[in-house]
Amino acid sequence: MENQATDEVKRPVSGKSMYKYIAEAWNRPEDSYVDDLMFERLMQWRREENFCRVERPTRLDRARALGYKAKQGVVVVRGHVRKGSLQRRKMRWKGRKAKQKGINKLTMGKNIQWICEERASKKYTNLEVLNSYWVGEDGKRIWFEIIMIDKHHPAIINDKQLGWMCSNKHKGRTYRGLTSAGHKARGLRWKGKGAEKMRPSGAAHDHHNK
Repeated sequence: MENQATDEVKRPVSGKSMYKYIAEAWNRPEDSYVDDLMFERLMQWRREENFCRVERPTRLDRARALGYKAKQGVVVVRGHVRKGSLQRRKMRWKGRKAKQKGINKLTMGKNIQWICEERASKKYTNLEVLNSYWVGEDGKRIWFEIIMIDKHHPAIINDKQLGWMCSNKHKGRTYRGLTSAGHKARGLRWKGKGAEKMRPSGAAHDHHNK
């Protein structure tokens, strides 16, 4: 009887974790409860001030995967940026081909998420951007939640996982493309053959990586 009791205790637990269920719901929002929630949330988010602080993450699974902790010194900011490609002013060219203006269908060197992180860092100058993730979009805007760190807070300085951000060499990391969104825009997720000119940066190889 004692052996049977010990076997039952050592038996591995099968099943999904809470974060796995959250991730599956957000992977296909149109087929889960997230679709109804987003309809109500977007109506509220449109009335809010841009880049406002939120009490808790909307997507707990993504926030935890990107370094979020529910502790002092860790701040979550929600902000939006406009959708679409690079928007330039319409120029009046007299006697020239209209198709040479270069207004529509221009690809930016930065992605939308990277731009959102930079604008959040400009507003909260005492905080440093750790990472960000997508939370919603409509026909005009895309919303992201940015995880920001107060590197002068004692709770962050003494943290084993987040203490590395307190170093001065990580100052302004979002402006230098050191976040996950910045790495994607710079092509640093591409490794191996064909990515020889991606590192250390595109400017180091005269932008031959594009």
